Amino acid sequence: MTPYPNRSGTSGVNAYEIRDTSIVVEFRHGGIYVYDYNMPGREDVEEMKRLAERGTGLATYINKNVRKRFAARR
Repeated sequence: MTPYPNRSGTSGVNAYEIRDTSIVVEFRHGGIYVYDYNMPGREDVEEMKRLAERGTGLATYINKNVRKRFAARR
């Protein structure tokens, strides 16, 4: 997984992995979640990928727009 840049210094995201149709997000509290085109949907996943690569806003986006709509939890 790629370490999340955490440019704000306060993100709950620790790392991420971008895949063709999904993104895997590891949170600082230890949970690892898979978000894909089925859940929460393509538009959300593509925005999450963009924010992950930017290094800011990913945790906020998940909290405000996605919440518990994930495809899987590891």
